[in-house]
Amino acid sequence: MTRLLTYDYRGVPRVGIYVGEKIGHIARLSGLIGDGSLNPASMVELIENWGELGPKVRALAAEAEKKAADLSEVLVDADEVKFMASVPSPGKNVLCMGLNYKDHVAEGLQAKDVKTDKVELDQPIFFTKAPSTLIGHGAGIPRHNCSEKYDYEAEIAVIIGRRGINIPRDEVYDHIFGYCCANDISARDIQRRHKQIFKGKTLDDSCPLGPYIVPREDYGDPMNMTVKSWVNGDLRQDSSTANMIHDIPAMISSLSEGFTLEPGDIFLTGTPSGVGYAREVPSFLQPGDVVEVEVEGLGRLVNSIVEA
Repeated sequence: MTRLLTYDYRGVPRVGIYVGEKIGHIARLSGLIGDGSLNPASMVELIENWGELGPKVRALAAEAEKKAADLSEVLVDADEVKFMASVPSPGKNVLCMGLNYKDHVAEGLQAKDVKTDKVELDQPIFFTKAPSTLIGHGAGIPRHNCSEKYDYEAEIAVIIGRRGINIPRDEVYDHIFGYCCANDISARDIQRRHKQIFKGKTLDDSCPLGPYIVPREDYGDPMNMTVKSWVNGDLRQDSSTANMIHDIPAMISSLSEGFTLEPGDIFLTGTPSGVGYAREVPSFLQPGDVVEVEVEGLGRLVNSIVEA
């Protein structure tokens, strides 16, 4: 299975690939054991040209795995890598879906600080987060002083691979590049105070994305995958994408109506029940807490809460 990532090397973003459980820089591997033609400047550039470059990347990874013993100086362990968001510089805001699991809607309506008793679910509810929210696996999530109620939301993220507008539902998967884990950190007190979603969802460095992307052709059916989260080792969310109210084709098709989606766009698909604010005793993230998000087949995204 192909696993692609963006990581920081001496302050410069590099596009990498897993070789077994090691990580290599695609361009450097191409220069050492390939023809040197693979040199994507960014993950977006790789996505844009995946039709041409994908087979070459796969062949390069396979050859590197055969020669791993000879490449020990350029293949590194994952714990030695400074992960960046899988797509660190998307062309537009991070696109998001709200209230997309019935159990999450139900727990929200029962929460003590929610003042409504009904939510309309017949149409997708979209919102966005600024690109400045994006961070990588292992990075600290700063708890800004403007909020005392940081919450976690485990999600499967869709990465767009082909430009499109007014995309028919039955053509949506043709426009998807791949998938990764996401944690839609939410400042609940800011959401309540501002009476809208955006501000409480878009604090700097509040959206971990990663640790890597699995291309669509390697992943299988995204609508039947487990979604889990843990806080300090305590399992908080445990569900399946099969429980979504609106599936991925329905959401992407609706979102694309009159709105062009482009390679590298990121779409978060909603979170299941188990979030902190809706627990019997509400539980919010504190500095020192470790939050883990795992989507089946997409690895585990781990981040700690730190003082801003």
